[in-house]
Amino acid sequence: MGETAGDLISQTFNLGYGGGTLALLALLIVAITLSINSKSQKPLLYWSVITLASTAGTTISDYLSRTLSFGYVFGTLFLVFVLSLTFIIWKWYSKADPLNNGLNKTTEFLYWTAILCSSTLGTAFGDLLAHDTPLGFDFGSLFLLALLMIVAALDYFSKLSKTLIYWLAIILTHPIGATIGDYMTKPEGLNLGNSNASLILVVIFVLVILIGKFKVQK
Repeated sequence: MGETAGDLISQTFNLGYGGGTLALLALLIVAITLSINSKSQKPLLYWSVITLASTAGTTISDYLSRTLSFGYVFGTLFLVFVLSLTFIIWKWYSKADPLNNGLNKTTEFLYWTAILCSSTLGTAFGDLLAHDTPLGFDFGSLFLLALLMIVAALDYFSKLSKTLIYWLAIILTHPIGATIGDYMTKPEGLNLGNSNASLILVVIFVLVILIGKFKVQK
């Protein structure tokens, strides 16, 4: 949904990658500020930040790779460096396990920074697979889904750190979203266009959230 919504804002609404990035980052900063200063966990606010980070990640990646002419390979490597630096700062600042011990304001800010970086990296890497390899949107999606299934298997059948597996899964879901989103919108795929694809994915997203909420309540 972040891929299609990002393209909708930058291309269909004609804001461009730079204008779309500025608009989305402004909304993201507001949402992160509300989340960090919230005294309790609010699922709607959490998913709003996730959605904005994923959408902003799409426009940032496109701005780097296309407007600034980084290209998909260099853009991906640059974003790997930025994400790694974020994790190093986080590790240096706090040795606590955030998945079990929660987040303070600083570590929550670093968490959302990592989410935004992984979203941006995901779009760049998804575009790299789709455009610079023979895989294309369809086989690129299948390849990434296979990798995600391997990560899921490691979660069940290995003793790897849950934090490591969590971030591997997070990082992989973003390029999957990029390739599937492009497959839905582009003429090489389903050719639904940015508006129709975004609407379909919003409906699916809301249904998943509602089903999850219903399951938790039961």
